[in-house]
Amino acid sequence: MPLSLRPPRAGKTPNYEIRGTHLGFRVETSSGTPKRSVALKQLKRIEECIEDHGQWPAPKSEPDPGEPTFLSAAIAYMRDGGSRRYVAPLIRHFGARPLPEMTQKALDEAAIEMLSTGAPDYRNRAVYTPVIAILRHVLKDNCPPFRRPKGAKGRTKKDFMWPADAFAILTEADKIDPEFGLYLRLLLYTGIRKSEGLQALAADTKPEERAAWLRTSKNEDPRMLKLREDIVGPLAKHLESHTGDRLFKFNDGGHFKHMLMRAKLAACGLPCPKRRPTGWKAPEHKYAFVGFHTFRHTWATWMRRYGGADVQGLTETGNWRDPRSAARYSHVVAREEWDRVDNLPSMGIKRGMTGND
Repeated sequence: MPLSLRPPRAGKTPNYEIRGTHLGFRVETSSGTPKRSVALKQLKRIEECIEDHGQWPAPKSEPDPGEPTFLSAAIAYMRDGGSRRYVAPLIRHFGARPLPEMTQKALDEAAIEMLSTGAPDYRNRAVYTPVIAILRHVLKDNCPPFRRPKGAKGRTKKDFMWPADAFAILTEADKIDPEFGLYLRLLLYTGIRKSEGLQALAADTKPEERAAWLRTSKNEDPRMLKLREDIVGPLAKHLESHTGDRLFKFNDGGHFKHMLMRAKLAACGLPCPKRRPTGWKAPEHKYAFVGFHTFRHTWATWMRRYGGADVQGLTETGNWRDPRSAARYSHVVAREEWDRVDNLPSMGIKRGMTGND
């Protein structure tokens, strides 16, 4: 009987099983995935292994000690300051695979096997980006080009808050915890990321100079922030009674995120428990789209719409390195061509006439 898939069995295994015979070799093993398309690819690899090596599993050959491997490349990358995020599972997957075998096919298969249900943007972030960074670090100009998965950039979000909505949430945040309300104001009026606000240091915040210094960022670029006059006073007062190195006391945990949920629901006039009970789910509300990153989008939108900043101006603030990222906010400013809308016919008024004619 040729190799075939046996569906997941309730109470026994959530994954497809591969069973049957190929070229006289009996196979009975788990595919390691509940996704049929991925299991079929694993079945195909087993057939190819039997055809290429005359056995299954494939024989384990010791790599040439002088030949660079993914493991040695990853270690060199991290020793030289490369990010360790996502690297551990990649080492477990690729191990001591020789670098010449790190092909586009190997990368695509790894992304599917490791993240069978992951979205393309997450596969790109967790597999493609770190692997390519490791290979480029070691191979430099000899690194082959790699294609990213389709949809690697994810969905470009352009959600923002109108002033009345943002102020309603800030008002409720102040009631929950004045320091939390101040933190949200800093996000709203500087456009920094959530993590950058949490990592900001008290010693680098100078209300008297209307300035704050960020030592690092997602792009590892330090930059200076200009503080609005109306948050200088609250920041100075906050620093008077402040203890600790970091500007804010919060950690990026469940309670911190729950405070934002409480503020949003309160702004909608809806109740919310002070602590998040197990299994509790927030009711539908109009601010469901608002997250911490929405404050960054709102700052950029307001800078374009109310502040008059253009794409180059947003980039020069240092909040974005690539003008293409800042260009997503161009839609919030009406083009001059929109002035022609005043010339369109109006109901009950003849064209070319005003209401006083």
